[in-house]
Amino acid sequence: MIPDQQGPATPGAADKFDDEQYPAYTMGRAADMLGTTQGFLRSLDEAGLITPQRSAGGHRRYSRHQLRLAARARELVDQGTGIDAACRIITLEDQLHEAQRHNAKLPAGD
Repeated sequence: MIPDQQGPATPGAADKFDDEQYPAYTMGRAADMLGTTQGFLRSLDEAGLITPQRSAGGHRRYSRHQLRLAARARELVDQGTGIDAACRIITLEDQLHEAQRHNAKLPAGD
């Protein structure tokens, strides 16, 4: 019997394509996708809205979830909201959505 030459696929490797939290995007690519600057992304990191993971070489990597938060921040900043206020608004929106998801799972009261 000849062993499989290719070996098994890395468990969960395909799942990374669907993982909202997987840090797949470089800073340059993320900035291009959002139509913003790398400095804007760094400012969101400094404000604590998003904390990108780091590659082995120390480069920032962003997930799709983080890109959605950054896009929302850009939208608010473009409307004239300060970056710190925009980050706070987005944090509160996330907390509200999480509370709504939690409440939706609770049994209905009488």
